[in-house]
Amino acid sequence: SLQFPFLDDEKTISTIKESKTFFILRGLPGSGKSTLAQAIQDRYKDACKVISVDSYKITPLIRSAVPEEYSKVDEDLVDYCKRDIGVIVLDDTHHERERLDQLFDIADKYRYKVIFAEPKTQWRMDCLQMKEKNQWKLSVEELKKMKLSMYFGWILSKRSSEILRKAGQTFLDELGSFKAFKKESKYFASAIEDPKIKIDLTSYFVKRPPGILHCTTKYTEFGKASGAEEYAQQEAVKASYGKGFTLAISALFITTKTVGARVELSEQQLLLWPGDADKILPADNLPKGSRAHITLGCANGIEAVQTGLDLLEFVKLEKAGNKGDQVGEIGGGKLLYFDNGMWMLVLAKKIDVKAIFSGYYGKGKLVPTQSTNKRGSAFSSCTII
Repeated sequence: SLQFPFLDDEKTISTIKESKTFFILRGLPGSGKSTLAQAIQDRYKDACKVISVDSYKITPLIRSAVPEEYSKVDEDLVDYCKRDIGVIVLDDTHHERERLDQLFDIADKYRYKVIFAEPKTQWRMDCLQMKEKNQWKLSVEELKKMKLSMYFGWILSKRSSEILRKAGQTFLDELGSFKAFKKESKYFASAIEDPKIKIDLTSYFVKRPPGILHCTTKYTEFGKASGAEEYAQQEAVKASYGKGFTLAISALFITTKTVGARVELSEQQLLLWPGDADKILPADNLPKGSRAHITLGCANGIEAVQTGLDLLEFVKLEKAGNKGDQVGEIGGGKLLYFDNGMWMLVLAKKIDVKAIFSGYYGKGKLVPTQSTNKRGSAFSSCTII
């Protein structure tokens, strides 16, 4: 049967239409992959290109290395990526980690999100049965592991990523010129009283996520993280994989380490949120979903995981009754200051972003912000207005 959200759910289809998506079809020969590829082609029409490995005369055999013939496949694939084709379907068995890693690198480089799709034949999810039918003699464990990503989460559409990135940039620009912020700017640069000088926060947050933004639900580290397998097997997770969602951004925040967006999850979205995600210490008891965020940038030497920890600090203060000092309004909402360089802009109108719930399979390294100032100080590149 061909029941997939990317074929029959309007919200998912419209999100994919404003994204760049790699569909990696998996399954044994004869399991119905080509039928699925054709269905995706029919649904997305001219926006879609299908690469079927069969047409490159590559036979699915037991092999010790990825065959040379794949270089022609990858040439065509990269050509489609460079042309920004919206939907690329790869029809192959995709049973080798080494081959998948090559594909993940290409997806990463050209900023495509990856969705695995397997024909819904009776035995496709049953790893034991797959081993029975599997001439490659992979162990059940290997088959399971290959499905696990670096993390699961909502991966924003290209358009929504651009909208949110722009909102984040505007926030940093306006904050850098804001009088109350400049008074407290010692956390980011030398304190500046001169109203003509703007603090360049873009140069302070020297690293940003590559390409497409995302909201992590569970960090699975390709199956190595604790609880990874259990999370991936949850009904809600399996049912939502590859499905479109709208996330509500309720606030933007910065600390001395990170800049991020606060995500307000709906009841349905909370079903995908792991029970332990909001706990750092065993005694922590914060509302479910407190940590839901999208990283927009990090200061020098800081990793993206810090953004969620920073958001939890805000939530702990709120829970303890500290709602922050309202220091004024800047475009889009009211600005709150929580001391120690912690600022939050509560948006008057939430920003809705479109996203697909999926796995992320690449390396996910933060990239430098396009800026000449590499030192990560906000002061060394102040602009005189």
